[in-house]
Amino acid sequence: MNYNGKRFRPVHNSDNGETTQETIFNYQQTGNILTSDYAGGKIERGHLIGLVDDEGNIDMRYHQVNTDGELMTGFCSSKPEITKEGKIRLHESWQWTSGDRSKGTSILEEL
Repeated sequence: MNYNGKRFRPVHNSDNGETTQETIFNYQQTGNILTSDYAGGKIERGHLIGLVDDEGNIDMRYHQVNTDGELMTGFCSSKPEITKEGKIRLHESWQWTSGDRSKGTSILEEL
C-alpha cells in the first residue's frame, strides 16, 4: 500500500487526544518511509515520520505544537482497512511520550 499524496481526517479520537475532525494530514511516501505535515483544530502544526510494512501497517513517531503553545510528542501504530467506497481507513493505537504519557486510539479516514 502506498500513501503518497493521500489526505486523511480523524473521525474518532480518545478524549486525551488532540486531533479533531478539523485536523488534516497530508501524507507523502517514498519507498517505505512515510511523512506527513498536519494542522487544524487544536493543532497549530505537526509532523510525523514512519515506516510502512508490506501490509500497509505504519509504525510512526509524531511531534506537534498545540493551540496552547505546548510541544507534544508520541508514537503510533496504524492498521489500514479499505472501506466499501474504496477509501483507506486507519485504525490507530497511540501513546504520548510527553505530558501525562497516556494512551489512546483514533480512526482516520481518507478524504
